[in-house]
Amino acid sequence: MSAQKVIFYNQKGGVGKTTAAVNLGSALSVLNKKVLLIDFDAQCNLTGAVSGDSKKKNIYDVIVGNSSAMEAVQSTIFENLYLIPGSLDVAGLAIELVEQNNREYYLKTVLSDLDSEFDYILLDCPPSLGLETMNALAWADSVIIPLQCEYLAMEGLNLIMRTISNVRKSLNPDLKVLGILFTMYQKRALLNRQVVEDISEFFGDLVFKTIIPRSIRLAEAPSHGLPINYYDRSNIGAKAFAELAKEVINRG
Repeated sequence: MSAQKVIFYNQKGGVGKTTAAVNLGSALSVLNKKVLLIDFDAQCNLTGAVSGDSKKKNIYDVIVGNSSAMEAVQSTIFENLYLIPGSLDVAGLAIELVEQNNREYYLKTVLSDLDSEFDYILLDCPPSLGLETMNALAWADSVIIPLQCEYLAMEGLNLIMRTISNVRKSLNPDLKVLGILFTMYQKRALLNRQVVEDISEFFGDLVFKTIIPRSIRLAEAPSHGLPINYYDRSNIGAKAFAELAKEVINRG
C-alpha cells in the first residue's frame, strides 16, 4: 500500500481550504480508508477542527529533526482518522530553510516513512506561495484546489495553474491536479452560478462534480472540534463531502 498524497492549495485565504481538508478526510475515513491529516499552516486551524493537540510533537518538530513523522502522528477521537498537528513555528520555516541545500525537498524527505502506513495523506497548505508551500508541492502526488464562487476566482485559478505547471518543470514532474472544488456555494446567487458555469466550461473534467454549499452548521463544526459528518450528519455539507469522498476515490 502506498498512500495517495494530496494537498489543498490556494494562494488566497478564506476559500474553505481547511474545511475541505478536514471534512474530506473524515468522509474518507468513514469509508474505511486510513487517513492522515497534516496541518502545515501556522494558524493551526485544521488541528483544532479535529480536537488535536499542538503541544505534542508536530509538523515543525518533524521538519527540524526533533521527531520522526510517525512519532508525531496522533490518533484522533474519530476512527481511521489521524493527525500530525500544526505549529505556530511553521511561520518561520522559510527563514530557517532558505540557505539549506535541497530546501524544497525537506518535507518529502521527512515524510517518506508514512507512505506505507495510510491510504490517504491530506495536507493543508498555508495561503501563500512561500517555501513551505513549495515543499508541499514537491512532496504531493496531487492537488485539490478549493475555489470560492466569486468574481476574481478565474484570475486566481489561472495563477494557481501556472504555479503548478512551473512546479512540474522544476520540482515534481508527476504532480497532477486531482480536481477544482467549488466551495461556499449559494445556489440563489447569480454570480455563484455564473462562476461555476464559466470555470466548468473552461476546465471541464478537472472540476469536481460535487459542489460544497455555504452552510452555517459547516462553519460551526470546527469550533466544536468536530468534522461536519460527526457534528451534524444530516447537514447538506456532510452529504456533499460524502459525495466528494466517493469522487476522490474514483479519481484516485
